Amino acid sequence: MRARLYSNENFPLPAVEALRRLGHDVLTSHDAGKSNAGIPDDEVLRFATANGRAVLTHNRQDFIRLHRETADHAGIIVCTDNPDFLALAMKVHAQLEPISLLQGQLVRVNRGG
Repeated sequence: MRARLYSNENFPLPAVEALRRLGHDVLTSHDAGKSNAGIPDDEVLRFATANGRAVLTHNRQDFIRLHRETADHAGIIVCTDNPDFLALAMKVHAQLEPISLLQGQLVRVNRGG
């Protein structure tokens, strides 16, 4: 699947760029004019959902909690930190490939094998 994603501030730009090269439509918080604004996670999720985009983040704990509170979102992809940004992008891409619809889903992308 080629996904519509919204990366929050903590997701590395080189991984975003790699995901774009893989065909994903990734909007960053900077692109949206929302960087360095300290926007609460629930508002990030609402913005992404309103724009039909799944949140892409390293902020696992808070977004897993938000998913448990409501599945009314366009998807949440939580990733462990990985300094190898290309490998991170490839893992996200591989996790998304078999998914036909991200709506209401929580996708976990782990650094390990």
